[in-house]
Amino acid sequence: MKSLQESDVKRLLNCEQVVEAIENAFRERYTETVMPVRTHINVEGGIFLIMPCYDREARGLGMKLIMVSDRPAVPEEKIHANYLLLDPANGHPRLLIAANYLTDIRTAAVSAVATRHLARQDARVLGIFGTGRQARSHLQVVRKVRKFESILVSGVDPAQTRDFAQEMAQEFGAKVESVYPRACAAESDVLCTCTTSSTPLFDGNVIRSGTHINAIGSFQPHTREIDDVTVRRARLVVDTYEGALAEAGDLLIPMNKGLISRSHIVADLHEMLTGKKRVRLSDHDITLFKSVGNALEDLAAAELLQEDQLRLSAPEPC
Repeated sequence: MKSLQESDVKRLLNCEQVVEAIENAFRERYTETVMPVRTHINVEGGIFLIMPCYDREARGLGMKLIMVSDRPAVPEEKIHANYLLLDPANGHPRLLIAANYLTDIRTAAVSAVATRHLARQDARVLGIFGTGRQARSHLQVVRKVRKFESILVSGVDPAQTRDFAQEMAQEFGAKVESVYPRACAAESDVLCTCTTSSTPLFDGNVIRSGTHINAIGSFQPHTREIDDVTVRRARLVVDTYEGALAEAGDLLIPMNKGLISRSHIVADLHEMLTGKKRVRLSDHDITLFKSVGNALEDLAAAELLQEDQLRLSAPEPC
């Protein structure tokens, strides 16, 4: 079995290719894919997650294993992931991938897919809540699908947020500004919530009409980044109904209060991408994509790395 370290993944994985692979996967492969709802196991020190996926037609088989630590030594070590690509004929492992960066990029890529199809064409301000790995990857990837003129970031610690904004401005050559939460929510055309918060980050009343929101941070029924007002005002899209209705506290909490029903979810990604359901009806609509993470996203990204491995290991042409 071959293996790829984080440095290999960062060198080989192209974010634009991941965006296209994930969009194609949800449009073309979704109906042929078997992916049980993610398994949560409470272990000493955190939560262990298991995410298997099998594409019956393309014969792709893989599984991601993730440890989410309660009290990591440093914030960057909160999540540790590995991905295992398997031979569907016999279950033999083909490729073991260190999957922290893969997870960051595929999560941002699915937000980019949603943004491409839901954000207004004239969106110019990208807002990001958070200063960690997912905030960085969303800044890196989502800006590929719209011509943003400025980026607003909001974190828990003002000094850390200013440092993050300066670092991102230098790294990506973009205009990045540190702002308070209210300004980030009120002034963004596209808003990405990339935090570990268990309570809402902003007041939904300040969201302007026409805003698109990607909510990706919470993945447990009792945690949320988005308040009731935002959810009720928005036209909702989820990555999958099964995952959202099992894990998305952003939706389950207002459902349990009786504020919204299951029918408030307009579409899943497959329905939106295939045109079966129309989400944004006008430039005035607020749209909300709620992602809890999906095994098909990981498989699509991991297969790109497998293709690179096969290409790199092939003999040089004569």
